[in-house]
Amino acid sequence: MTAPSGVRLGELLAALSFGTDLGMGHPTEHVLRQTFIALRLAERIGLGPAEREVVYFTSMVAWVGCHVDAYEQARWYGDDRAVKHDARLFDLDRPVPATAFLLTRLGGEVAWSARVRAGVAFLAGGWRETAAMFENHWRAASALVQDLGLPEPVLAGVEHTFERWDGRGEPEGRHGADVHVASRLINLADVVEVFHDVGGVPAAVRVARERSGGQFDPGLADLFCAEAAGLFEELDEVTGWDGVTEFAPTAGRELDDDELDAALAALADFVDVKSPYTLGHARGVADLAARAAEDGLDPHLLRRAGLVHDLGRIGVSNGVWDKRGRFTTGDREQVRLHPYLTDRILSCLPALAPVATVAAQHHERLDGSGYPSGASAPALGPEARLLAVADCHQAWSEPRPHRPAASPVDVAARLRAEARAGRLDGAAVEAVLRATGHRVRKRREWPCGLTAREVEVLRLLAHGLSQGEIAERLVISRKTTANHVEHIYAKTGARNRAMASLFASRHGLVGAGLEDPPSAL
Repeated sequence: MTAPSGVRLGELLAALSFGTDLGMGHPTEHVLRQTFIALRLAERIGLGPAEREVVYFTSMVAWVGCHVDAYEQARWYGDDRAVKHDARLFDLDRPVPATAFLLTRLGGEVAWSARVRAGVAFLAGGWRETAAMFENHWRAASALVQDLGLPEPVLAGVEHTFERWDGRGEPEGRHGADVHVASRLINLADVVEVFHDVGGVPAAVRVARERSGGQFDPGLADLFCAEAAGLFEELDEVTGWDGVTEFAPTAGRELDDDELDAALAALADFVDVKSPYTLGHARGVADLAARAAEDGLDPHLLRRAGLVHDLGRIGVSNGVWDKRGRFTTGDREQVRLHPYLTDRILSCLPALAPVATVAAQHHERLDGSGYPSGASAPALGPEARLLAVADCHQAWSEPRPHRPAASPVDVAARLRAEARAGRLDGAAVEAVLRATGHRVRKRREWPCGLTAREVEVLRLLAHGLSQGEIAERLVISRKTTANHVEHIYAKTGARNRAMASLFASRHGLVGAGLEDPPSAL
């Protein structure tokens, strides 16, 4: 074990929960409030400390996978954050409300003719992507549970996230008490907290009664209705993570440095997978910033800052990030928020305060033209200046919806132009360019037995290309492409693009600066 990091597991999960709230379109602390309700009800039904710990951990990570296919959600419904939030307001297992919910949101806020075209495309394939989303979400959350080293019983709770009391849930259609008690508690607590936010205690009680025996355990629903007023009155007196963890007695284990680094890398992957255009971005920035550190700069701090610098991206809709046209003024204002949201997510990790400060300044510029604070040179330390350059280098080397990736020569020229204009630090620019002077060694062995050609196909698939586009890009037939995709799914256990992209991100197979597999050379 390496040195203690000063970060407790519970604190890390609280930070993660703030990101989850943002990605789900909820007010911050929704997950914390949901967790408080679930833990209080767990106490009432006699669950012991070990069982309540499972409830706590499961509640903190239950919804974290819900943005893994935000690309598909935004493609079909516009604002992925809004559709995830509003889904709580409907019992989607009832055909009429579920159909109405999907149809009224299909195509997002576009002209009626475009929504009709979206409807035709949805019937051709979008419904399959939507049907797969629940499985994508719990599988992604399960992967993070393993990455964070959470207790084994939490896996069962997470895997039952979308099961229902009436047996009409996913993935196994478990019924009644066969659904993990943690999941039963969390499903109820999640929905009633949303309804309370919208309409107070009466709305929360009403939805509990309406869904009792369907989505919700009727015994838990009755208990909640009997105690709702007191629960929410008590909840209003609780502030943040410390108040919630009072009811999770063993949730405070301190991570060592290696565990924290692994956890931050896992969180970075989960944010990057939100869009096929950012796969591997955070790891790339972290590695580049650490390699470029010189003259007394701390490479460990820079690596951590690189991993977490874009956590706030989860709070901005993919309808903005994946937009192919020019940003509107409103789009730009949303984008300018994401470094602030990064700082907000990290605010409950006092031991990482220096990391958070550097991470939140990665879009600031020396002349004060950056964001979110418009800080200028005197307020920007050498680490923040270097991270800003590393982020620019990585981002400009990657494709975006509105532009292709720039060549290394063009990236270098643009960085030096920004330094001459007084926006980027000249010494940091030269340090980053020196660090990129040696190409990364080629991989000779690929995970899960993937071949070099399958890695090529996987990268393109993860970046959102269709099988036809992959075939055209690699100059192979569509049948051959389909065979490669089938083999990739069989070897990796992925079943669709979203899960394949998560696999690629977790195994370091995507991101600018990677060598192509030998077959592509």
